[in-house]
Amino acid sequence: MAESITYRRVYEEAAPGDGTRVLVDRVWPRGLRKQDAHLDEWLRDVAPSTDLRRWYGHEPDRFAEFRRRYRAELRDAEHQAAAEHLRGLAGDGRRLTLLTATKDVDHSQAAVLTQWLAGEDQG
Repeated sequence: MAESITYRRVYEEAAPGDGTRVLVDRVWPRGLRKQDAHLDEWLRDVAPSTDLRRWYGHEPDRFAEFRRRYRAELRDAEHQAAAEHLRGLAGDGRRLTLLTATKDVDHSQAAVLTQWLAGEDQG
């Protein structure tokens, strides 16, 4: 399943191989019109909480702790339904592309979710 899940910036042009395109940000990306996003879903409830997002501030030196805290959030009641829905999308064998507005996608919730969905990041 890991090879069927990818992540990238929502501002990049949609590609035929993207499969199901899911925005995993809590807030809508700046300057992007909804019709230009070419999304299948906007799953804002799977995104990190506002408090966690603000604490992290996309600082790479905080990423390990962000990942740990975010994985814990995915298990709480506020995120659980959305997380399970995302697992369902990933588990059907189709290609899944997680989208984020974050500039550093390798240090984003989309990267954490990709590993989590692939079972590589279950700690």
